[in-house]
This record gives sequence, structure tokens and C-alpha cells, in this order.
Amino acid sequence: MSKLDILGISGSLRKASFNAALLRAAQEEAATDVAIETYDYSDVPLYNGDVEAAGQPAAVARFKERILKADAILFAVPEYNYSFPGVLKNAIDWASRPYGKSAWAGKPVAMLSTGGGLGASRAQYQLRQVLAGQGMWILPAPEVFVVNAATKFDADGRLTDDAARGLIKQAVAGLAALTRRLAASA
Repeated sequence: MSKLDILGISGSLRKASFNAALLRAAQEEAATDVAIETYDYSDVPLYNGDVEAAGQPAAVARFKERILKADAILFAVPEYNYSFPGVLKNAIDWASRPYGKSAWAGKPVAMLSTGGGLGASRAQYQLRQVLAGQGMWILPAPEVFVVNAATKFDADGRLTDDAARGLIKQAVAGLAALTRRLAASA
């Protein structure tokens, strides 16, 4: 396996999202043989079975193609109301359709999160259940929860916490190792 292709997906669509900033930090901390591209899925419509039956929307087809092309997935997960955001669940649902043809199946995945005092840990734990249900290979450790997000980023949205950067670097390296191990055993 040459350069590893990791697809970064933020659970927040906000331009100044701290979770999107975690993906930028992951890009900075990744080894030279790992490329992390973030994906903007804001054009994916709300899931509706009638829309699916009429034909997959172009935005969904592009999203699924990119997931299928990726070697692994890296989610950055905010916490909204004690769970992960609906916009992320919607994207996951679309990419899992039609039944039996999930783009997520068999993909190695890791998660990062930031938020308030718990660092969006509840959201990440709930997302783990959804991803396990999709047959993804979830990196168990390190768990990356960056607490008190507002104090960990500078005015330009750059992560300034060295301990968090170290954990992100470990998570990306762990995801790369898992991905290569799974590819070698296939």
C-alpha cells in the first residue's frame, strides 16, 4: 500500500468549526505516507426513502464514491444535545443505502472530538455504535476528546494544545497501522 488515503469527515458544517479544525490538525500531524482529505458533504439532502427510490441524488453518489475510494475514515465529532449531530447521521444513512450496499462496510475508522468539559465523549460513544452497525473496523485507542474547545484553538482556528496534538498524531498513526494490517490480511 503506497500513500494511505484517509477521508476526513467533520460532524459540523460550520465554517469556524473546532471539529473541522481537529481534522486540519490531523493533516498537519500525519506522517508523510498518509494523506487526509476533508470532505464537504453539505450538499447531501435529507434522507428520504421516496427520493432514494426515484434515484440517488448526485451529491450522494459523489459522497459514496469518495468513501469507497478512501482507505480509511477519520471522523471529527461534535456533541449536540448529548449525541452526535443529525447532519452527520443523515450523511451516514445516505452512504449506507441501498440496504446491503453500504459504502462504510469494512472501512477502518478513527474518531476525534472536541467540545465542552467532556470533549464530546458522549457523541463519540454513540457514533461508535452506529459505525459498528455498519461493519466498520473501529480503532479502539487512543480516544481523542479535546475538552474546553474554546481554550484550545487560536484566533485562526489552529489547535494550540500540544497534548491534544500528540493524541491526534497517535490516532492517525494507529488508524494507518490498522488500515495496513487489514489490507495485508485481505
